[in-house]
Amino acid sequence: MHHSWSGVLLCLLLASGGAALAQSSSSPVGLSVRRIELASDDSLPAVQVAVSPGLSTVFLFDSEVSQEGLVLEGRERFTMVDTGRNTLRLVPSEVISAGERLKLTVRFRDGAAPASATFILVAHPARSEAQVEVYRRKRGVETYQEEVRQARLEAERCREEIARLQAEGSAPDGLTGLISTAVLDKRGVEPRDLTKVATLAPGGAAAKHLVYAYRAARRVAVELSLKPVADAQPWTAKEATLRSRANEELKVLQVWQSGPLGSGPDTQRVVVEAESSTESPQGPFTLKLWDADGRRTVTFSNVVFP
Repeated sequence: MHHSWSGVLLCLLLASGGAALAQSSSSPVGLSVRRIELASDDSLPAVQVAVSPGLSTVFLFDSEVSQEGLVLEGRERFTMVDTGRNTLRLVPSEVISAGERLKLTVRFRDGAAPASATFILVAHPARSEAQVEVYRRKRGVETYQEEVRQARLEAERCREEIARLQAEGSAPDGLTGLISTAVLDKRGVEPRDLTKVATLAPGGAAAKHLVYAYRAARRVAVELSLKPVADAQPWTAKEATLRSRANEELKVLQVWQSGPLGSGPDTQRVVVEAESSTESPQGPFTLKLWDADGRRTVTFSNVVFP
């Protein structure tokens, strides 16, 4: 059984594509700072800010805010609402639903225009905006310089990603391609059975059957065999995150599923592949999967690579 699962993964790595293959749109490790400038006449619509269960979103204001004037819709859905003189930290709880939209209104103490700011907090199963800087006054040149620096770093990451995709696209198929791109080295693929180790969070959209982790020279992967839960509608995992306890993410490259996981008795296989290196930590990581609209999720903790 162990060797057959290793063979399945190797076949998936060798495959050049498939209808069930979805490229992950996950962000690079470390989310950038978002900067928002408020209009003095309140003419702009409320700004949307992504939040996620268990992840912190911090607002930094250039003016003092009123703790008494804070209005947060669905406040009971947050494990932390911490207001300072110029800061607001929010941590949603696990009860918040993906796609849920909650209105946040912050009022300022000085009474100058604009007297308040309104945001729409949009719940996402695994993505949040870690830091949001809000400006009422004219921004200093330093903040624009920092924004330009971040844009250049992002552009450089995009160029590196394009170069990687072009190199892999021009490489030969099959095992030769894996060797030529240095994805596979002389050690091959190292597997580890995590079925008894990985813990499935309750309330998810699937049940655990088998869990395997793999490591190659420049890749790691998690292979899941999932069973449907009672009365579940068919769904397919589209995106995933692999996050360490230090809140650092591995860059997910692709998510593959053998077929929709429905209410029938059949299990389905899911493979999540991410970038790695010899210096990458073994874990533990938390793996979270979600479907196209983010409403069906599966979360595994204690994922450890060989």
